[in-house]
Amino acid sequence: MALAYSLLLTVQHHEYLSRPWAAWTVLTVMSAWTVATTYGYARPENRTWRLLTADLVVSFGCLFATAWAATPFYLTQAPPLSGYWFAGAALAASAILGRRGAVLVAVLYGVADLALRAIMDAAVTAATARGVVLLLLSGSAVGYMVRVAEQAEERFARAVALEARIREREQLARSIHDSVLQVLALVRRRAAEAGGEAAELGRMAGDQEVRLRALITDGLPDRDGTPLRPSTVEKVGHTPTSGPSTSPVDLRELLRRVESVHVSVSAPATPVTLPGHAAQELFAAVLAALDNVDRHCPKGTRVWVLLEDENEAVTVSVRDEGPGIPDGRLAQARADGRLGVEQSIRGRLRDLGGSAEYVSVPGQGTEVEMRVPRN
Repeated sequence: MALAYSLLLTVQHHEYLSRPWAAWTVLTVMSAWTVATTYGYARPENRTWRLLTADLVVSFGCLFATAWAATPFYLTQAPPLSGYWFAGAALAASAILGRRGAVLVAVLYGVADLALRAIMDAAVTAATARGVVLLLLSGSAVGYMVRVAEQAEERFARAVALEARIREREQLARSIHDSVLQVLALVRRRAAEAGGEAAELGRMAGDQEVRLRALITDGLPDRDGTPLRPSTVEKVGHTPTSGPSTSPVDLRELLRRVESVHVSVSAPATPVTLPGHAAQELFAAVLAALDNVDRHCPKGTRVWVLLEDENEAVTVSVRDEGPGIPDGRLAQARADGRLGVEQSIRGRLRDLGGSAEYVSVPGQGTEVEMRVPRN
């Protein structure tokens, strides 16, 4: 746009040119350099002081070429041939060097303009001061905003990396809870019942269980020693870190695997499909709920699993006729690092954009309703 305006001014004041062919040569150089810098600055690896130095040399050269192509009276009617076009190099300097670079280039432009008028013995007008002020304002603003954008991009990159690490840790925690922690808890409980030397083995298993629970609760420490916590990422947002399977899976086929004498499964007559990853995660949450029934309810407790196919979501309810969950027990378990409900069930559903709601009355059993949206 500045190049086009410079061409327009040259045509408008053509009569004040001492060597019109020289002026058009300068404008041709300006046009070619505009194309070169447009492609040059488009590549981040080229935005260095080398290209910027060449840009400034060409810009100042075209500025001083006005003395070769125009009469002194020309500068009283219009700026130098590269007057407005010079702003491109000034803004490039502010983007690459920051506000200090913008101030330096603006001052150098003012000095060059005064020197040009002294060489041509032309009058100094208010346009010189206005040009310097505009370059200072625009260059400072661009330099400041570029710095702010760089800081924001750097923080966003760190947040995405942190979120990826936390997501990986949460998935690992679920796997550990579904296997290792349950085995350690079983060893500790059975060894305590057996007594004798087995009790010492149970104590050691209990110690390892506590340490492992603390590890998956606080996470691996960051580089500065600060543990990674999910709350840090929840403020940033949730971004998938992998490409899960999207092949549809019929939930009825998965849930029929858990059907037994004590577990009844009810499902619609028509297929209830979800993307493969979502179906597997929902099924894993159902297994975690059934495992809780086995661990905390009397042997032989009846369980009912109900699959419902809604228009916008799929809901799986797991209801037992056990003793129920006392008030505050889930919060206390979470505080103690026992993340069976928080990670294996609610965590999985939260990652799928769904929810898991517990309804329990002491003495009347417990029901957990897991809902996953279609999208």
